[in-house]
Amino acid sequence: MLTDAYRKLWQDRKAIENIRSEEELEAWIAMELNDELTHPRLRRKRSEKFRMAMERIEQSGLTGAEKSALEDLYRRVLERQEGTRLR
Repeated sequence: MLTDAYRKLWQDRKAIENIRSEEELEAWIAMELNDELTHPRLRRKRSEKFRMAMERIEQSGLTGAEKSALEDLYRRVLERQEGTRLR
C-alpha cells in the first residue's frame, strides 16, 4: 500500500501515522510540494520540492515497485497542481 511506503520514506514524521487513505496521502504530498510546513519566507519552489522528493525516493531503501508507485503518485499530484502532464 502506498501509505505504508510513504511512512517508510518519512519515518521521522509522526503526523503521517494517521494517514489512512490514498486521498489523505495525496493531500499530504500536495502540502509537501507546496512546502506548507515551512515558514513562508523559507519556502522552496514546487519544482525544487518535487526534485528533492524524487531524490529521496530514489535513495531510499524502498522496493523498486514502491519507488515507482510513489514517484507516479508525486507526478500525478504535481500535474494536478500545475495543470500539466509530466513525462
